[in-house]
Amino acid sequence: TVLFAATSIWCGLSPNIEMLIVARAAQGVAGALLTPASLAIISASFGDEIERGRAIGTWSGFTAITAAFGPVLGGWLVENASWRWVFFINLPLAVVVVAVALRGVPESRDESAGRLDFIGAALATLGLGALVFGLIEAPARGWGDPLVLASLVVGAGGLAAFIVAETRVPSPMMPLGLFRSLTFAGANMLTLMLYGAFGGALFWLPFNLIQVQSYSATAAGAALLPAILLLFALSRWTGAFVGQIGAKLPLTIGPTIVAVSFILFALPGVGGSYLTTFFPAAVVLGIGMAITVPPLTTAVMSAVPRHQAGTASGINNAVSRTAGLIAIAVFGVIVATMFDRELTSRLDEIPNLSPAAREAVEAQRPDLAAAQPPEGIDADTATEIDEAIDASFVAGFRVAMIAAAAMSLLGAAAAWRLVEGKDPKPDSMDGPADR
Repeated sequence: TVLFAATSIWCGLSPNIEMLIVARAAQGVAGALLTPASLAIISASFGDEIERGRAIGTWSGFTAITAAFGPVLGGWLVENASWRWVFFINLPLAVVVVAVALRGVPESRDESAGRLDFIGAALATLGLGALVFGLIEAPARGWGDPLVLASLVVGAGGLAAFIVAETRVPSPMMPLGLFRSLTFAGANMLTLMLYGAFGGALFWLPFNLIQVQSYSATAAGAALLPAILLLFALSRWTGAFVGQIGAKLPLTIGPTIVAVSFILFALPGVGGSYLTTFFPAAVVLGIGMAITVPPLTTAVMSAVPRHQAGTASGINNAVSRTAGLIAIAVFGVIVATMFDRELTSRLDEIPNLSPAAREAVEAQRPDLAAAQPPEGIDADTATEIDEAIDASFVAGFRVAMIAAAAMSLLGAAAAWRLVEGKDPKPDSMDGPADR
């Protein structure tokens, strides 16, 4: 927490984008230490499965409520103060967390833990970084560009080397032996699919709301409030429920409902009231995630020996972040490809569009919905260009939402096939599953 607060100050004081990127990377390192530790504390503090599920549900609920108000508060701060306050707001929260942790949090540790896995960390960073860079650059440079191809090859090779290294280093950061538990493997497969869909879809939603639907930054941040509030309200109940019926059923039903919400997000065109366009999708999303998230976390934590709760939580957290990272890049390829195809078709339908004006519009293709009609053209043609740009982005957004729905359904299928029913047990509650 102290490191997270310090890096937040660094971010807020950054004088340029290069420094901000470095500071954000350091902040990410600090953030990576928080979630696994918090769940390990819960696992160590609650022995009863139902009580632990209820505690994890409460944890999920408070995570949701902060996620709800974060974008709204961030949008308000950007509009009315400065983007720097988005980072400075973390400081008073960090003071409270440190005070509470020092006074009331019990210590727990894995006495058999070895040295840090620097080799695994380096290979994972190289593999993911190169892979995501290649996916991001591909729409602009082309798939045949040497830099894109080299990045994809290095990324794939780095990830393959990471898997091999984890079978050989003394204390791997991702003990592959944990995946011998079908419940643990299935829960992480669901995490990969669901959080990939969730992260990829919600990355592109604000672009639609702000650049196409003309929402303010604050309104766009508030658009998902119904989903987050439902997740907060229902999480404690669904977290306890898994101790009574098991994880398989909620982890199958929940992602299926989430898939329906992504289909609903794909329906709106340009314009319309929030209550009749994005609100229904947000409500369904909240219900689906509330059914899924606490049971998913409980299943992960219950599938491993208790002394490895922190490791299991760290793996699941890493899977969710990796899923979102890769999905954002993949969905970017989808949106950009569909945008290019649709824009070409729609520009062909504008009768008075001069070759020079068309060239000016097409030069802005990488800007997607932020593209603007060129100056010096008549108002009617400018309006038609604006409509073509907006409709082209919506077309790409719809395909991305359908892809998100498909990923959610794949996650549900993995949970149904692999996750055990009531009372899933790890292979050994006492012995380590390190390799």
